[in-house]
Amino acid sequence: MDNSPPNDSDTYKTLLESTKAIPWKIDWASKQFTYIGPQIEPLLGWAPESWQSVEDWVARIHEEDRERVFNFCVQQSLQGLDHEADYKALAADGSYVWIRDVVHVIRTPSGEPEALIGFMFDISERKKTEEQLLNMQKQLEELSYKDGLTGVANRRMFDTVLEREWLEARQHQQPLSLIMIDIDYFKQYNDFYGHLQGDEVLKQVAKTLSHAGVRARDFFARFGGEEFALILPETNALSASKIAERCRNLVFKAQIPHAKSEISQILTISVGAGSMTPGPTDDLKAFVESVDALMYQAKHDGRNRIVGKST
Repeated sequence: MDNSPPNDSDTYKTLLESTKAIPWKIDWASKQFTYIGPQIEPLLGWAPESWQSVEDWVARIHEEDRERVFNFCVQQSLQGLDHEADYKALAADGSYVWIRDVVHVIRTPSGEPEALIGFMFDISERKKTEEQLLNMQKQLEELSYKDGLTGVANRRMFDTVLEREWLEARQHQQPLSLIMIDIDYFKQYNDFYGHLQGDEVLKQVAKTLSHAGVRARDFFARFGGEEFALILPETNALSASKIAERCRNLVFKAQIPHAKSEISQILTISVGAGSMTPGPTDDLKAFVESVDALMYQAKHDGRNRIVGKST
């Protein structure tokens, strides 16, 4: 490889090789490097003379990025378009460095590519910062969908998931079930045991009921206050009633004392269970309200029971 710079000027060469950016040039016809800056060796461990052809460059792109970057750069170059690409470049020691390649296409008078010249920039720190920011954003999003007290999904996430499952059920004409759960005599519990103990009970009930669903898409959330909800996609009324009974039994087996309950010496729940296969004219809000009403009917009928309905 002729490792003379694009311009033979000693001043120009000094300037090029004193920057952190790594200059390079490729002859389009031969696909050979005619120059690459000596800065490449401290960064990646590959000596400048080892950069002979485009194949060397391609082989030193991480396999996760290789095909995407190569195809993009070839396409842009054939069109005579300047471009840039971010990718992980493999170092000689097996590690990788994030690189941004900024490419200028030199064209013949007829518009055909004649050469490519460009600069490689080490953007590892920038990518590290971007990754940290993305992780922080993901954590914040997770927190925004999590109930701060119980750790289960909150009402916001419940609304999002239910709307998605409603649309899926309507599109594929599949049954959708919803279970609404309310702790019986919770105000009396708080008044007698104190709000701190009431919070602990909410956590315990949430943890207990979060295991009531049996499939991956079954979704449990805190609906608000002492009320919880369980979304059951592709579940008919009969199956929903069994899971509702499972919820009631799980809380019963927890044997949480409740001295001020008017129906039991342990904590109980009232449950409403509704199922339907939504059609084009059905309304999601009306469905939720109907299941909530079933739960309040269970409370009105004596608590510690399930009221179900299928439409």
